[in-house]
Amino acid sequence: MELIGDDHELYDVLRRPAQPQYDHVRPEAIARCRTAEDVAEALAYAGSRSLPVTPRGGGHCFAGRSSTTGLLLDLSPMAAVSVEGGLATIGAGARLAEVYRGLHEFGLTIPAGCGPTVGIVGLTLGGGLGLLGRRYGLTCDRLLAATVVLADGNVVVCDDDRDPELFWALRGAGGGQFGVVTSLLFAAVPSPAATRFRITWPRDRAADMIDAWQQWAPDAPDDITASLTVTADRVEVFGASLAAFDPGPFADGEVDVRDDLSWPDLKRSLSEGGSDERILQSKSEFVRTALPRATIDELLGSGCELNFTPMGGAYNRVPVDATAFAHRGERFLLEHTGPDGDAVRRSWSVAHPHASGRVYPNFPDPALPDWPTAYHGPNYNRLLSIKQKYDPTNTFHFPQSLGGPR
Repeated sequence: MELIGDDHELYDVLRRPAQPQYDHVRPEAIARCRTAEDVAEALAYAGSRSLPVTPRGGGHCFAGRSSTTGLLLDLSPMAAVSVEGGLATIGAGARLAEVYRGLHEFGLTIPAGCGPTVGIVGLTLGGGLGLLGRRYGLTCDRLLAATVVLADGNVVVCDDDRDPELFWALRGAGGGQFGVVTSLLFAAVPSPAATRFRITWPRDRAADMIDAWQQWAPDAPDDITASLTVTADRVEVFGASLAAFDPGPFADGEVDVRDDLSWPDLKRSLSEGGSDERILQSKSEFVRTALPRATIDELLGSGCELNFTPMGGAYNRVPVDATAFAHRGERFLLEHTGPDGDAVRRSWSVAHPHASGRVYPNFPDPALPDWPTAYHGPNYNRLLSIKQKYDPTNTFHFPQSLGGPR
């Protein structure tokens, strides 16, 4: 373990999260961890000084949970990607761009997100939505085992046979609530050639396109993932298809199709344009039935960007209690984002009466009045028991975590 204080030249680089609104949160120290044993040593150090401790693989948490005023565990040195017999072992510090590149060398991939700098562990622990999800399920649905450093420093490898309750909880509860995950083992899938598509219209077509999208995208064939976004000047349907792409009800838009892309190239093409360093507010909910047209019209007057992500397919063919991820009956995820928090809250309140009340654990919302139900649904009590078994001292605590007050 390498301990870094604020007098070290690397301190400012390592402490900085991907979400710029949490850049002011400064840890007392940073522990650079290269092995599970380093993590155990860091946890002992934090415990001896009564420091709160936070692991960081990616740093993209919407609620700032990957920042701390205590000891920050920098897992970035553990970024190796290896493959044996179709199984992928991925270190906790790996980001998605590294994962896709490393697996593609073996003709493989995993269903995961598009953000190239998103950390693989954070994505997996909260479920993991992505362009292959409707075909293969959540990122956590492909997880076979995980190496975890517990609060007492013990290192365990959990799977369906070893510490199965811990393994169940790691698949979708969100955050580092039970221990520090240092390595993940996945059942990989073939890395496909695919079609990337973007279809755009002027913003005055947004209501019609949302109406058509929500009737079509969640029920589309599993090989198609089509998201929709509405910005200040346009509406866009975009995504990927593993088969020949037919724009269907969207053929009257400006169609941009790129055929036969490798999976890493397709991911890169959807990430073109760089990162957005604005300080954005965000609220979201899952939706189980189509939004009424009057609600759509009101949403479009909110002044927010709207992002629609389809569910259905393989996501919804897994029983609610098979993993900790409880959101198996939703049609789509609706996210409201923008720099104006009041506008975001107004937009969310318009859609809320028609939403399911459930929230994606990877899009945490500090303002939720009943977060246990929103994040965990019927799985909450089981998760609480697992938390009490594996972290009885509540070492891995943050607002809305299982060990905190309800």
